Amino acid sequence: MDRTRGQPQIAIGLVDGPVLLAHPDLAGQRIHQVSEKAAAACLQAASTACMHGTFVAGILCAKRESAAPAICPNCTLLVRPIFDESAPKNGDLPSASPGELAAAVVETVDAGARVLNMSAALAQQSPQGDHVLEQALDYAAQRGMIVVAAAGNQGTVASSAITRHPWVIPVAGCDLRGRPVKESNLARSIGRRGLGAPAEKITSLGTDGEPRSFGGTSAAAPFVTGAIALIWSEFPDARAAEVKLAITGRGHQRDTLMPPLLDAWSAYQVMYSARNARPTA
Repeated sequence: MDRTRGQPQIAIGLVDGPVLLAHPDLAGQRIHQVSEKAAAACLQAASTACMHGTFVAGILCAKRESAAPAICPNCTLLVRPIFDESAPKNGDLPSASPGELAAAVVETVDAGARVLNMSAALAQQSPQGDHVLEQALDYAAQRGMIVVAAAGNQGTVASSAITRHPWVIPVAGCDLRGRPVKESNLARSIGRRGLGAPAEKITSLGTDGEPRSFGGTSAAAPFVTGAIALIWSEFPDARAAEVKLAITGRGHQRDTLMPPLLDAWSAYQVMYSARNARPTA
């Protein structure tokens, strides 16, 4: 974050709730709607969907002087909501069907996103639905869009069609000492291909004019997404596979349920060394 605020050509897809675009700490930022079928702007600021989408958008693209982490404010944010603002306000994140999520992934790829941030509780899971979602994630891989997904907050050892996909970077939640939080899902696929990131007492934008503190893997995922966006901003001609390898450190074989912690600086050094290596005589 000291090196760069990100670059506009690095577009981040946000598949989440809609965003309170009128928030003063998001005003003037590069935030765009992906699809006419799903408005980027909130209609109900008090809805769970709006609060969640705005919170995650703040972590990524709020102004740096705001209360939010504001990791990559100069990057472009492409918002593709999948959560219904009219869902019951019980504090739980609304869910989406695999078909709805798959359509959002494809539309975000086609809109030009380089990295996708996804925090979605799946409803109506089925082998057919999983297949549709896997096809969408395959499409993202083919088009070179890195997919970052929250591991889930059920506190179980379990994977999903999302976290099992070999192209996805699943993100488990950690406390401020780097230990896994009890609600974070863990699994072999998460441990092997994922990362851990802060998921406790994260402060970002609220929709009532005041900062909001929140936790869980939905809060952890955008730290990984933002780090990827910053690294890609420094090395804009890098291939998706290079950036993904650098950020996950997948040169090391893992066999664990809990993934290593995000280390953005090490990822930057890996990219810098690879890009500045000189052949020996």
